[in-house]
Order: sequence, then C-alpha cells, then structure tokens
Amino acid sequence: MITPEPNALEPLVRDLHRQATPWLPAGQGSRLHWGAPVAAGTTVVSCHRLDRLLEHAVGDFTVTVQAGMPLGDLQAALAEQGQWLALDWPWGSGAAGQNAGSIGGLVARGLAGGLRQRYLGVRDQVIGLALLRADGTAARAGGKVVKNVAGYDLVRLFTGSWGSLGLITELSLRTYPQPQRRRGLWLQGGLAELERLRQKLLAAALAPELIDWWSAPLAQAAGQVPQPGLLVSLASVSAAAIEAQLTEITSEAEAAGLQPQRLDYERLEAFRAVALGPGLDPATSHGQQWLLRLGVLPSQGAALFSDPALAGVASWLEGGSGLGLAWAPAQQLPTYRVEQLRRRCQELGGALTVLEQPNGANLPAWEDAPSRPLIEAVKRQFDPSQQLARGRLPGVKPGPTRSGS
Repeated sequence: MITPEPNALEPLVRDLHRQATPWLPAGQGSRLHWGAPVAAGTTVVSCHRLDRLLEHAVGDFTVTVQAGMPLGDLQAALAEQGQWLALDWPWGSGAAGQNAGSIGGLVARGLAGGLRQRYLGVRDQVIGLALLRADGTAARAGGKVVKNVAGYDLVRLFTGSWGSLGLITELSLRTYPQPQRRRGLWLQGGLAELERLRQKLLAAALAPELIDWWSAPLAQAAGQVPQPGLLVSLASVSAAAIEAQLTEITSEAEAAGLQPQRLDYERLEAFRAVALGPGLDPATSHGQQWLLRLGVLPSQGAALFSDPALAGVASWLEGGSGLGLAWAPAQQLPTYRVEQLRRRCQELGGALTVLEQPNGANLPAWEDAPSRPLIEAVKRQFDPSQQLARGRLPGVKPGPTRSGS
C-alpha cells in the first residue's frame, strides 16, 4: 500500500494513469478485503495522511474533513462541541470505535447501521466532496452547507461506489446535536407479536433512533434468552417525552404477551456493542469467517428470521429499511447455506452481499443489479481505462474470488 504525502497524491495518480497501472483507492486500509476482490497486482493508494479537520461550522451543523481522518477522531472532535455524526461504527470497530477506519472509507462503502431509522443512511449525511479521478483530475461536487444541492447526484453516486469511480479526498457532512437523553427497550416473544409492534413503532410520534430485529444467537450473546427480539432506542431533549413513550410501548408489549425490558443508557450501549461485532483484526479474521449484508423488504423481517437458513447465525436487521448484517465462523456456516440465504433474501424482495467469506468459498460478493448496463456506462465515463478497483464494481457480478485479495 502506497501512502503518499498530501502534496504527492495527485502526481502519483497521474503517474499511475500514464503507466496504465490498476489501482485501488483506500483510507486506512482496514477493510480492503470486504466485498469483491480486486485484480491481482493492483496498487493500493491510501489517503491515510489526509487526516485533518478542515472546518467545523458549529452553528450550521456541518463539518469538512479530509477523507483519511479516522472516524473516531472526528467523532471525538465533534463531541467537544456537543455534536456528532449520526452514524454507527462500522462492524468490527471494537470499543469506542478504535478500529473504525477513516471517514472516507465509510462513505465509499456506504454501509449504515440501525441509526438510519431516524437519521437516514450515509449518503444522506454527505453534502459535498472533493475527489481525484482515475487520471488525476481533481473535481468537486456539492458544497459545505446543508441547503446547497449543487452536484447532488455526484455526491450520492460516490457514496457506496467502493472506490470504483475515484478517490475521495475531502468530505463535507451534516452534524447533529448529541442527544441529551437516550433510553432503550429490549423486547422478546413471538415473531408475529414483535412484527405488529414494529409496525406501530414505525408510526410513533417520537420516531425511535433504531428498531432492530435481533436473531436468537445475538440475543444470547447479550446475555438474553436465545430467541429473536427487537431492540429499540429512543432519544430526545425531553425526559418526559421519552418516559411517556416507554410507558406506552411497554403497556402495548405486555398486552401482546411480549417481555419488555427497559434499558438505561449504559445497558443500551452494551446491547449495541454486541450488534457491532467483535473488534476487527484483519490479520487473524480475514478468510476465517462470514460477514454478510442482508436485505429484504421491511415487512419481511420476521419471515427472514424464521427461515432455517439463518438458524444459529448472529444477525440483526433494521426494522425500517430491512437491511442488516449476519456473521459466523467458517465452520459454523457452510457455503451452501449462504447460497440458500441469498436466494431467500431475493425471494423476500431484497439481496445478499458477501462482505467477508472463508478461504475457498468463492461466492460472488454481489449479483448483477437490474441497472447493470447503466452502472457500466457510468463506470466508462469516470474510468475509461478501467484502472480503478478492477474487478470490484457494485451491481456487476464479479468472477470467482482470487487469493491475495
């Protein structure tokens, strides 16, 4: 991995273009093995040294940072002003997000957690960006204020592009006031009763921060009865508003035969830490486990959690979007069951993405999207020589995995 100084980054990219060298944009390089593998011999170009906070407009609730800034450092800096990025730590970040990677990597992957229930996804937090194209040309899109809509499509196009269109060098994002009060509820019982409560929560006057389905193994990992459940988080400036809603939800849950537990802030955070997975150690975990991104229609969450293909697998699913994660050691989850799970997600109106897989599994990270011709046309416009992230284009089914990815 090449980690150039900031003033050497653009000349380096121009040289790679002249030499027709395939290369992969990167942040801190902590999750380069996620998703589809890139072609052998690809040069990894890191913006790790682009790590500065450039501007924090506290009153406007926006921040501009270089893309290599660690997400943990950015959250800590915002906390000094009572603000935060309303985004979950990436899976495998560990305690306090020490292995969270860079903010640029987070945007390039475009994967959000349960907090999207209230705050929407990663792409909705980005209001502007700067980038280097495959030939070294610098470009900008969007702006530094929330109401600026210039370059709207380009900003969202790069979110979740997995480095296939260019190297993000700078980002402007919206921030939020840190919630003054946050409480949670843990609910277990029958899937049908949980589903009815989920529907009511989606229509609640005080929108929950998250409404996440949990599988039985994940519940057990949190010290609970090994059966599916719902984790709910509420946040507000008003303690009375939270208490009123907790009382209402608890009453409805008990009337439906569910078993609600109130969670104070510390217990809620302990639950959420379990859902973020173990601390990531690529040196030992790469090639030894499955990490899957699940997607179904929101109304089909209960159906997915009752499917035998997901039995015994730690997993969670956002109640409002139908997106989530599942993970398991290689020996616990045979490849054929992952294929079954992929088919089941498709039957339930969604898809499955393989973020990590054991050595030798050789499953495609993602299937062809219906818009594949459009995706490939956009790729040709941004990268005519097909140098960037060769073999890794979201929405285009890659070939078999290769060693050394």
